[in-house]
Amino acid sequence: MNKYAKKTVGELLFEKGTITREQLEQARSEEKKTGDSLFKVLPRLGFISQEQLADTVSEQASIPRIELGNQKIDPQVLDLIPEDLARKYSVVPVMRIANNLTCAMVDVFNVHAVDELVLKTGLVIEPAISTEDEIKKALDDHYMVRGNMQDVIKSLDDSKLGVNEGEEIAIHRLQDIGEEPPVVKFVNMMISNAVNDGASDIHIEPEERTLSIRFRVDGVLHQQAQPPKQFRAAIISRIKIMSSLDIAEHRKPQDGRIRMEIANRPIDIRVSFLPTVYGENVVMRLLDTGSINLGLEQIGLLNENLTKFRALLDRPNGIILVTGPTGSGKTTTLYSSVSTINSPELSIVTIEDPVEYRLPGIRQTQVDLKVDLTFARGLRAILRQDPDVIMVGEIRDAETAQIAIQAALTGHLVLATLHTNNAAGAITRLLDIGVEPFLLSSSIIGVVAQRLVRLFCKACDGRGCKSCSATGYKGRTGIYEMLVFNEQIRSLILRKASSDEIHRAAVSHGMKSLRDCGMEKVAEGLTGKEEVFRVTQEE
Repeated sequence: MNKYAKKTVGELLFEKGTITREQLEQARSEEKKTGDSLFKVLPRLGFISQEQLADTVSEQASIPRIELGNQKIDPQVLDLIPEDLARKYSVVPVMRIANNLTCAMVDVFNVHAVDELVLKTGLVIEPAISTEDEIKKALDDHYMVRGNMQDVIKSLDDSKLGVNEGEEIAIHRLQDIGEEPPVVKFVNMMISNAVNDGASDIHIEPEERTLSIRFRVDGVLHQQAQPPKQFRAAIISRIKIMSSLDIAEHRKPQDGRIRMEIANRPIDIRVSFLPTVYGENVVMRLLDTGSINLGLEQIGLLNENLTKFRALLDRPNGIILVTGPTGSGKTTTLYSSVSTINSPELSIVTIEDPVEYRLPGIRQTQVDLKVDLTFARGLRAILRQDPDVIMVGEIRDAETAQIAIQAALTGHLVLATLHTNNAAGAITRLLDIGVEPFLLSSSIIGVVAQRLVRLFCKACDGRGCKSCSATGYKGRTGIYEMLVFNEQIRSLILRKASSDEIHRAAVSHGMKSLRDCGMEKVAEGLTGKEEVFRVTQEE
């Protein structure tokens, strides 16, 4: 053990002049009163920051300093110390080399903790110092996603943290129950399970007598293990704490954001709270920022459609619209498109709501209504940035549409999304919001409508197995309808033809409908006929 082990941290800091005698005596009094070590008491009293304490002890006592936020920890190393023991002594196992186990600790002078860790692991313990906050976050991040969900629900039930329906809860009580280990573990494991299942969304839905949790996997919601409803307040409070939202507000909608790391993968979570008659409904949109698939072939664009789309992307100017309902993969198609054409010779700028994935070499801007940064205002600003290609997350109004058209007519390639059922519907939608027909016919070069269909599970070929949760499907691919403008289409637009007329004209010139594209995937054995019919019902 280190030569300073027989000293308290207070004596070490006093000898080095970091704290005064009066501060040391006050800290010792607090230590006796609370039972907490001086490593926790001194920062709590404000005599020294956690970081300054860790850095000073590391330097003066020659003990390694570990900043846990920068550490990747092998799960097998975590298994060496049980969670209850790790929390008891505020310790995180970080690295094992032969029979030596390096452990990040708050109180590196606690010989009793080291002795118990030696006894439990049978290894030589090498203490390293970290701050209390770093240790707590690491314990929550790493231990809180390990175990069985039913066991976690049981520990939640045993915790006595439930709140009776209609009971008034003080803000400090909401804060307390939202930070209790069983609640933290439940929420972290729920998110971890959703990520591991490939879910795009988590739905937490209060009913009259139950609290329903469902994961949206490959576009379909699946029921998960349900916690008792009396823990709704604790679970909601935990998610609000993680989202930096007002835990006391439950009458108004709230939106927030969480950034986590699950199995060394960065996960960005958009959170939406909506008041309902049975309590707040929560939907969490999961964005795996490290796993976006950017190849046009990989998202399902193949054969003729791929050739046509690449030809559109090669054009120097004009508008390419990507349409479809929410959750049909439009944003992924836009990202794949700009990534395909990205090069040092081009300046590509985006305006998005929000920026879902960071793309190297591309300038990305996010809508922010708090400072009046709308799609239209952002697009105007982008035009002054000398771009070659502009990506617009969504055209929502006539103003944004007009600016996008102006950009296309002045030599820019513009890619944007629109909410319509099919490719021809994009034209009538823009006409409906007030865009002049001659502007549409002269600026738009193509419209792509799309849907996502589930793929047969490769492990069981659609029969259903553990890998696909007995659904027979795992993963999704896109089906596309590619409307490339020609003189006939432009003529129809100028006389404000219906979307049905435009669709029929496009089909007569070789456009495959969404359903036709889907049936090609059925013929290839990639998906089922019922799945294609499910996502193309409007046809």
